Amino acid sequence: MRYVSPGRDYERDSRYLTTRITADGRDGFPVEPGRYRLVVARACPWASRAVVVRRLLGLEEALPMAVAGPTHDDRSWTFDLDPGGRDPVLGIERLQEAYLARDPGYDRGITVPAIVDVPTGQVVTNDFARITLDLSLEWAAYHREGAPDLYPRALRPEIDAVNEVVYEEVNNGVYRAGFAGSQEAYASAYGRLFARLDRLTERLGASRYLVGDTITEADVRLFTTLVRFDAVYHGHFKCNRRKLAETPVLWAYARDLFQTPGFGDTVDFDHIKRHYYLVHDDINPTGIVPAGPDLSGWLAPHGREALGGRPFGDGTPPAPVSAGERVPPDHTPLPS
Repeated sequence: MRYVSPGRDYERDSRYLTTRITADGRDGFPVEPGRYRLVVARACPWASRAVVVRRLLGLEEALPMAVAGPTHDDRSWTFDLDPGGRDPVLGIERLQEAYLARDPGYDRGITVPAIVDVPTGQVVTNDFARITLDLSLEWAAYHREGAPDLYPRALRPEIDAVNEVVYEEVNNGVYRAGFAGSQEAYASAYGRLFARLDRLTERLGASRYLVGDTITEADVRLFTTLVRFDAVYHGHFKCNRRKLAETPVLWAYARDLFQTPGFGDTVDFDHIKRHYYLVHDDINPTGIVPAGPDLSGWLAPHGREALGGRPFGDGTPPAPVSAGERVPPDHTPLPS
């Protein structure tokens, strides 16, 4: 959801369903393997966070996933990738149906990620920021052996602080620029975005990861914006001071993560481009989807190992992606 008016900044509708799925079930929804369905769209950066975290933690069997198509209309994301255009478990054509099952008068954003209670067909939560933290904390009993600690207790204050500024000035900053309602609003968003990217460049020039010496929740949240930068944000959202590929430190950092199991193997550039260039017809009224950029650079050596750090700490990489969840090879560059 977005709000734009002349002379005003972009405002994100943040009225989420904040019910939580917890180990003790205090909100009425206990963690139970197989009970819930994580609904995502690979096009969406907010949903992509949940896809990455779920895979890193090995929650594929405990929390099955439904993937919506890359485009939607004013009503909802749709399950047009599935046979007959229906999710095979929920039996619905549109995610909107699960929101209305929860609240027939629901008038907020039909957003992904959303976790649906399969027995009732109702959305439990679409609070994307909380979902990934709860996957780390509340679903711990079902993590794979060797799963990384993405939200280590000792580092939580620093992770939270980094996440707050990255959300405001980078994750949401690209949208502020892209949907600005005036030249002044755009200039402000553009300035804030690149000022923060400059500070992140300084931070990552001396450290392989954002917080500590292993991958954390902070890296997941920054990655999902960086991986979309050259494909859509640079041109489509006018975030064009320079491309990510022209920013050596951030480009190497993003490639390092992309080449780490659990990150790049979840990315679908075809879905990403079709979503932004087709759905945002106010920005791109022709509906033309660019052919570029060249994606082969994502697999180039990054050299970040020289900074030390271990991506999974004392843990191990996740197993290869299951056949049913693989991104088509022509939609993303994948290591051999």
